[in-house]
Amino acid sequence: MCLLFDFVLRAATNDELREQVRQTEIVFANTMADRNAGAFTTFLSKEASFLSPGKATRGPANISAQWKSYFDGPKAPFSWAPDQVEVLDSGTLAMTSGPVLAPDGKRVGTFHSVWRREREGRWKIVLDSGCPR
Repeated sequence: MCLLFDFVLRAATNDELREQVRQTEIVFANTMADRNAGAFTTFLSKEASFLSPGKATRGPANISAQWKSYFDGPKAPFSWAPDQVEVLDSGTLAMTSGPVLAPDGKRVGTFHSVWRREREGRWKIVLDSGCPR
């Protein structure tokens, strides 16, 4: 994580920022694979909102509570990885999107996350949504 944080502080070009966000998303996804709910929460902005049909869950504590059951058990119920990453030219907001996969590798959905570059230079999720396929 320290190497990732060092890279965050050094990134200057849009290509570097896109790679920074891609790597941040991958590390974030690994919290599910590693069954580490505490680490998952560290990627959430204080203003984070996770959207589901007809409802928004706001704030890290509420989102963590909503996602708690996904971290129960020895195996992750799903995984995800970014296949699209875009960063505003200002370097302040980014979007990641990609497939959500069942344990057997079958695609079961698509995730969309909006990341904000926080004051200390770390990227945190401010909005997250998923949809079938």
